[in-house]
Amino acid sequence: MRQLSKVETLLMLLGGVLMVVGSGASVFMQSWAPYVFAPGTLLFAAIQMRQTYEGKNFTIRRLRRIMLTSDVLFLLAALMMFASKVNFLGLDQLIYIKYVHNNWIVVLLVAAILQLYTSHRISNELEKEAQ
Repeated sequence: MRQLSKVETLLMLLGGVLMVVGSGASVFMQSWAPYVFAPGTLLFAAIQMRQTYEGKNFTIRRLRRIMLTSDVLFLLAALMMFASKVNFLGLDQLIYIKYVHNNWIVVLLVAAILQLYTSHRISNELEKEAQ
């Protein structure tokens, strides 16, 4: 895996902190939560997408694709967080409540689990490859 520079590492850390603050603020029903969560998600996902793997290990390439899928899910969770605040999608009220309202939490949970799994497995596979 390509090593991130110090600036990229700090931006990724800042994005992660903004994501945690935004999702935590949403629990306390703060109206500004999506405006903190979304930029954090954009920072985190953009930096993680810049980190590439040029090797031939199929397992790491597969895990990397799963990690990119979790980045897309993070971005979808940010969009759904905005949609939970205001029904800007123009959906019927019952459909909106059933499929959109606060379901960003489920998407965020799936993305976080995938992120945790892939980051752990990639580090193990890179250690095996180094030996």
